[in-house]
Amino acid sequence: MAQGAVHHEAHHEVSVWPLPVGIGTLLVPIAITMYFHYGWQMPALITGGISLVLILIGAAGWANEHFSQEGDFGFGSLGTFSFLVSEIVIFGTLFSAFWMARTAHAQEWSNWVPEGVSLAMAGILTLILWASSFTIYKAEVTLEEDGNTGKALMWTFATFILGTVFVVLHVSEWMHLWKNGFTLSSNMYGTGFYSLTGLHTSHVLVGLLAQLYVMWLLATGKMNKDKPTLLKGVSVYWHFVDVMWMLVAGTAYLVGSTAI
Repeated sequence: MAQGAVHHEAHHEVSVWPLPVGIGTLLVPIAITMYFHYGWQMPALITGGISLVLILIGAAGWANEHFSQEGDFGFGSLGTFSFLVSEIVIFGTLFSAFWMARTAHAQEWSNWVPEGVSLAMAGILTLILWASSFTIYKAEVTLEEDGNTGKALMWTFATFILGTVFVVLHVSEWMHLWKNGFTLSSNMYGTGFYSLTGLHTSHVLVGLLAQLYVMWLLATGKMNKDKPTLLKGVSVYWHFVDVMWMLVAGTAYLVGSTAI
């Protein structure tokens, strides 16, 4: 008996939310050009405000549309790792610039190292991020394997607290160094130090915002065992941030503060 062929009808996803996100993104460089090139400050601020509102509305609508579906599907993992590749390029550029400056100015570098740069502080910050890697891992495993959104929320909140402590301590260190005269424009070491640690801290802040969103999704029941993709993506991103900190700390503190 001949078996009939299975017929699958094409299914197309249609969404209006990428449109406001795209328009908002387009308005960002327009606002920057208006402000810095033409000097149109008020129109630039209005345009920038409109772009921010459009991006936020579009992102919120898009996310709500995604979490109203029955389950996760698509190329979430591929998208996450592709994004991280671009992040590696950004960090790699600053690392290369720092190491080249360290080599080119080896003779006078020892005169640029301030007394306030603390290896002990770098060690404390490292331990905090190590602990936060464990807590975000526990959140991911708890959701995927046990389906316990309450415990996943608890572990994510612990990660958020640890990340916040990292930022507070790091900013306090910056303020102390800046007050003692070690600024962004003090010398090549100051420029490299604040560029690297500032870039990394900006990524920590992005991770904290993402964790806030994850906690809201968990608390409202929009994220569950069948929809773990966003938490997995945030977890991978946070582990990336932790790995980058090891390289940043090794470069900005160990390599940077060695007076040789």
